[in-house]
Amino acid sequence: MKRNIGNLFIILCVFLTVLVWFVFPPVDDGRENFVRQYAGEIIGSVNIVLMACSLFISTRPKWAEPYFGGLDKMYMTHRHTSTAALLLIFLHVLTVPISLTGWALGNYLAVFAFAGIVAIGLVSLSPRIPFLNRATGGTYEGWKKLKKTIGIFFIAGFIHSLTIGNPLDAFIAINWVQVFFIIGAVSYLYTEVLGRYFGKYLPYTVESVDHPTNFTTEVVMRAKGRPIPKQRAGQFLFVRFPKSGTLDESHPFTISSAPHEDVLRVTVKASGDFTRALFTDLKPGMDAVIEGAYGMFDYKAGGGKHIWIAGGIGVTPFLAFLRDMREPLDRNVDFYYVMRHRDEVLFYNEIETAGIRNPRLKVHIRYSVSGGSLTVEEIVRNAGGDVSDHHIYMCGPFPMVQAFEQKFREAGVPARNIHFEEFNFR
Repeated sequence: MKRNIGNLFIILCVFLTVLVWFVFPPVDDGRENFVRQYAGEIIGSVNIVLMACSLFISTRPKWAEPYFGGLDKMYMTHRHTSTAALLLIFLHVLTVPISLTGWALGNYLAVFAFAGIVAIGLVSLSPRIPFLNRATGGTYEGWKKLKKTIGIFFIAGFIHSLTIGNPLDAFIAINWVQVFFIIGAVSYLYTEVLGRYFGKYLPYTVESVDHPTNFTTEVVMRAKGRPIPKQRAGQFLFVRFPKSGTLDESHPFTISSAPHEDVLRVTVKASGDFTRALFTDLKPGMDAVIEGAYGMFDYKAGGGKHIWIAGGIGVTPFLAFLRDMREPLDRNVDFYYVMRHRDEVLFYNEIETAGIRNPRLKVHIRYSVSGGSLTVEEIVRNAGGDVSDHHIYMCGPFPMVQAFEQKFREAGVPARNIHFEEFNFR
């Protein structure tokens, strides 16, 4: 229940916003289209509340993770609130009476805010639209840079509501919404400007760079001063390399080192522009900026019977689990690691050694080209025919995770026992 409190709180804020407008309605001054403007103000206010929630989530507050189920789930909420806000902007424009004469400052700000928010929203939802794609250069980094401007349009949108000609007289409702505007504006300033002064980002140095396979990079980083707060095995961080022209954008990667190590390790597959540049351009001695750690993918929170499933580069949190085991494993684990070919396996010897050292850890390495795809039916058979009391931990391509989740639910595993994280923050 705790992991749903965040979403329920946002719903409550929306409900209270509408309620405030009904309990403390504006003065009906007899103007034409009063009802339309009243309805438009309610819709616009809900829009401000939802955008403020999105901007707050963008600050990535660690203390809020348990109330959403992890940062990845917070970003799913961010996506939903942002999409709802985008749709409400169109509804607001269709509802409020619009005149083409007698414009005040607020009318011009409305056009500015509408154009900016809609452009960013459409790029996020449909990045392949040709004319919008050109605004970002067709890259994830370009989209992130464009998205950094969203707070400017949010601020302009709220000021628009205060500076239109002949606004409604609704003092209490407007002040209620103003609270959310302040939350959103401060959140935006913290994310883009103030966070660096509050220890949100910590400086590290790249100590070594290795390539375990022909398409992966292992980066070892050491803190220049204060390290990030002690992390749990399975968490992830955001990292950028500020003195590199190709790597100066913050990206999330799982921490593959153990919490007790005095360095941070990330193991990354070269699959996109940034990760390919990481493979070719990153060198020891370069500066790194770290933010984190985040995530609630924690095997220690599960019960006494586990099934771990890693697909491809999704092995990284399980590497952290294995490296965290300084004492004999205190639970039964079946660890399935699926790759296409033998030469793609990361840290084969280390994984096999962990299985030998821990009698309660059974390692199953599957090569899908020669051994076929791993199935839930096979996993259930290996577990004795019943997995309803097991905790399932999965990391890999999201379609794989979704398919396994559905099959495990059909096999009787409760939803609360199925653990995975989605890194698709876009």
